[in-house]
Amino acid sequence: MPPQLDEPDDALSLAEELRPVLQRLLRQIRRESDTADVSLFQKLLLANIVQQPGIGVGELARLENLRGPTVSGHIKALLAMGLVTRGTPNEDRRRVGLVATPQGQELIASMRTQRTNWLAERLRGLSPEARQAIRNALQPLTEITR
Repeated sequence: MPPQLDEPDDALSLAEELRPVLQRLLRQIRRESDTADVSLFQKLLLANIVQQPGIGVGELARLENLRGPTVSGHIKALLAMGLVTRGTPNEDRRRVGLVATPQGQELIASMRTQRTNWLAERLRGLSPEARQAIRNALQPLTEITR
């Protein structure tokens, strides 16, 4: 008999079932926009730069909970690929941060489109009831990430 929702071990049981499913889903989504020349971590950094133009290397390192030199090496590679530049994206000319180039912005936009299209195609294969169940799960899943 499966555990009831109010049983103390239900959260642990649900976590054990949900974690591998989420890991597989994330892995498959990431594969959809896999490019040999830009690593997954570099894409993550680039996406952060697109979202926060002018962010510094130190801020990126803190955001990703990594050491500055680790992030700095990846930023040097992104600079060399022409995906990022150093600039002043706002009116504060005293601060120079990282800004995605048009090529970098296009890479992130393309990656998001590929991932969204892949996921939408998989969702289309589900029944309307299954899609509604996923919609109903979005709110609680969002609460977990806060």
